[in-house]
Amino acid sequence: MNIPKNRISPFDIDSAEAVSHVREYTNSLRKSGHEPKAYVMTFGCQQNEADSEKLAGLCSLMGYKIIDTAEEADLVLVNTCAVREHAEQRALSHIGELKFIKEKNPDMIIGVGGCMASRQNRAEKLKVSFPHVDFSFSTAQIHLVPSFIAARLAGGRRFFPAANLPLHGDNTPDTYYADFPEDLPVVRGSTSRAWVSIMYGCNNFCTYCIVPYVRGRERSRRPADIEAEVRRLVERGYREITLLGQNVNSYGRGLDENVDFPALLERLAKIDGEFRIRFTTSHPKDVSPDLIRVMAENEKIARQFHLPIQSGSDRILHAMNRKYTAQSYFEKIDALRAAMPDITLTTDIIVGFPGETEADFEDTLTALRRVRYDMIFSFIYSPREGTPAAKMIDSLTREEKTERFARLLEVQNAITLEKNKAEIGWIERVLTDDAPGEDGVMHGRNEGNKIVRLTGSAEPGQFVWARITDAEPYLLHGEIVPPPR
Repeated sequence: MNIPKNRISPFDIDSAEAVSHVREYTNSLRKSGHEPKAYVMTFGCQQNEADSEKLAGLCSLMGYKIIDTAEEADLVLVNTCAVREHAEQRALSHIGELKFIKEKNPDMIIGVGGCMASRQNRAEKLKVSFPHVDFSFSTAQIHLVPSFIAARLAGGRRFFPAANLPLHGDNTPDTYYADFPEDLPVVRGSTSRAWVSIMYGCNNFCTYCIVPYVRGRERSRRPADIEAEVRRLVERGYREITLLGQNVNSYGRGLDENVDFPALLERLAKIDGEFRIRFTTSHPKDVSPDLIRVMAENEKIARQFHLPIQSGSDRILHAMNRKYTAQSYFEKIDALRAAMPDITLTTDIIVGFPGETEADFEDTLTALRRVRYDMIFSFIYSPREGTPAAKMIDSLTREEKTERFARLLEVQNAITLEKNKAEIGWIERVLTDDAPGEDGVMHGRNEGNKIVRLTGSAEPGQFVWARITDAEPYLLHGEIVPPPR
């Protein structure tokens, strides 16, 4: 590669030049009879999935063939999560295993990015304890990955820029969290469902959450750019578009034009084509009457709402800095159901937050029975270094937290099964998966985002109508039927 030795710092090579240099390298491999391959390993949330699709797009642009295993890869990019300790440890375990693969292929390049790698202590650990890793990159440096790869291929040193950044977001320069360029290539993981990021970062600073420190402040994409991306996806046959943000309800703050989240949804729903829109995640304090109205009035917006409550105790909600009470949360739920009686509701709940008493936990169980969610995503509290909650006194034992977690699931599983059984006999529109499951049977998701196991003939990635014939706690069974008149 023709990069002068005095210019092999990643920040000395702009992205376009880096792509050209790496393509030169991959073309040389191809000419020698070796097909260069890249594998992107993803941990964490939907935003990470969307980021990984950009990473895969960059790999493809640089001349790598995207594969789904690390064993045959020449380039491995690991996109990590930092929301819970378990996610970090799982990622570190897989990164450690890459050492043995690289021993068989010393020319393999390994980069680690995402939320975990954006944390100073973890980036330093990668640098010191994982010598087979070539570089790390933060959530704000995805577009620089070609420069990191080009520098390393040219003989540059191992590079861990996140290790030199402050842990606390308040001290982090705004330029570090610059927006992604709009022209990044994307290799999507599905041919029928697509993620579309509408904003990045978070301003809420819940006391347990590391996200504002690793993804920075809220930055909203321009509505015209979002609309153009959704139009292209619909024209290419995508049937479901999920809008992503750490708090989509606060979309639009800081934009030059007066477009908030309800206005954006209304704008996207006017696009011609057969598709539906989902969004995640929402913060209860920002759910407005206008948002509820727009959802109720537009058939293209799925009647499904993921609204994290985290706890049913006002005392714990205050300690979490959630900025709402249980009663104000219930009022939002009641307004959603009044406007859309058939809406599917899901939530997040943290069990065992520092200081949680038995009475606090009972308030959470009361919230489950009051709201009657279709499904919950629940987690035992995991302290994150650098967050205020990590310094709070935690007097609960692991056994106590586990026992509460089991009680929570017992209550919710009964509610979920009861609600699913109530759908037996309903005729619902289902978007089929891109391919049949391992058992050869096609599955799909209904408007409420519930998995439906289908009987009958169905094309992949298309809308079908199905009569629900049976129900399990986390699975519906349906038979394909003609569209209703």
